Amino acid sequence: MSDDKPGPDDPTLADEEAAEEADEGRYDAPPLPPLLILAVVGVLTGFVIIALVWLSEQGCDWVRNSPTCGAAGFPLLVLAVVITIVLGALTLSRLGMPHPKLVAFLGVGFMLLIVLAFLSDDLFSTWTLLIVPVLTAITFLVAHLIAGRLERADD
Repeated sequence: MSDDKPGPDDPTLADEEAAEEADEGRYDAPPLPPLLILAVVGVLTGFVIIALVWLSEQGCDWVRNSPTCGAAGFPLLVLAVVITIVLGALTLSRLGMPHPKLVAFLGVGFMLLIVLAFLSDDLFSTWTLLIVPVLTAITFLVAHLIAGRLERADD
């Protein structure tokens, strides 16, 4: 009697298992336009940086009974920026975007430069909750364009 079921030593079964393991971290979703993905991730990243700065400020207020962090302020800001870049890069990577680390780094960096250059007097206004996420979405789109141009220039 011939059994048409694959056995444990069947190579096609091993290939299917390897494909399932490779696709384990991927999500099956309808494709979205890349610019929409970048904008949404940029907005979320903007909210993350606001939340991290707010949490560090609240932590300083709790520890020092002062809303300023003193000497610990700069390292806390650097930590918030690094966490934001890593989370943005991981999100872009999971969504299959090209150059996720470069786009996250440039997007957050451009946003910080603009905020420090033009908005540093109004950082504690309620408008910051709207301006920073929208600005981060725009800088992620710009960073994506720059990353694409750098890739084409490399060829």
